[in-house]
Amino acid sequence: MKLRMLIAALGFAALSHSAAAEVSEVRFARMQGLGYLQIYLIDDLKLVEKHAKEEGIALTARVIPLNQPTGIIDALLSGGADVGASGITPFITLWDKTRNNAGVKAIAALNSQPAYLNTNNPNIRSLRDFTEKDRIALPAVKVAYQATILQMAAEKEFGAYDRLDTLTVGLAHPDAATALLSGKSEITAHFTSPPFQTQELADPKVHKLLSSYDITGGPATFSGIYTTARFHDDNPKAIKVILAALEEANQIIKTDPRRAAEIYVRLDNAKLSVAEVEAILRDPEIVYTLVPQSITKYTDFMSRVGTIGKKPASWKDLFFPEIHALPGS
Repeated sequence: MKLRMLIAALGFAALSHSAAAEVSEVRFARMQGLGYLQIYLIDDLKLVEKHAKEEGIALTARVIPLNQPTGIIDALLSGGADVGASGITPFITLWDKTRNNAGVKAIAALNSQPAYLNTNNPNIRSLRDFTEKDRIALPAVKVAYQATILQMAAEKEFGAYDRLDTLTVGLAHPDAATALLSGKSEITAHFTSPPFQTQELADPKVHKLLSSYDITGGPATFSGIYTTARFHDDNPKAIKVILAALEEANQIIKTDPRRAAEIYVRLDNAKLSVAEVEAILRDPEIVYTLVPQSITKYTDFMSRVGTIGKKPASWKDLFFPEIHALPGS
């Protein structure tokens, strides 16, 4: 209900909007973790400010860290943020719900990286081993990226996509990792993301059950960055600056992963060392790129089970035109 009210209010505001000058500040709402590393770099290295100056405009960036995709969506639709960064499947749901009003689309992908389903229960070796006594932590029940991947896995394993939904618990990644490692809570599994999955697997009591890449059949976009049609259309220079800042952040991660790791550990107060985070960034399975990858694998599933009402004809239906020339899929 809250989401529908926010969408309706934003749609009305868009209809009554008149032309205005571009913003002087862009507010990024992001999730925690290495899936959003470019936003950490944009924040710390003032990359928006740098590229805005090159464009001859005055523009600053402010980053709002949040723990759940629903918080990102609420911030964007309520006007508390201009740009959201979360898992790609919560964005796809938002795209579908706002097609006829706020018109939320993605500016770009952020990366392709695997998400692991880890467990501390030695008796769980497949999805069929979960019992009613087990609880699977993920950022938001039925909404988070991990929730969609778990449904895709359940459909493959049981022929029923919602078979494990009743076992899921919404919990921010840092809290879920703490619960799993303690072994003293109801949480016996965590569908997580880097670097939390690496932190958990360092404990010999934890093992990996599956990777999201097992379900998507290989590399696929994990997270993306998105905004409303109104913000995009009213701020073409800001959009250009954001894309330039993301490109530079990607280049830094690729050529100087230690510097990127240092920034992440400092800003996130990460429990892993700089060396450990750097090793994650050097993992060939993790690629920071603006290029959307295997988007239709998500949309085909989400359309089939009714998570979204409209099946896009192409990945380009979900992204603003600035990246349409990229080799997405």
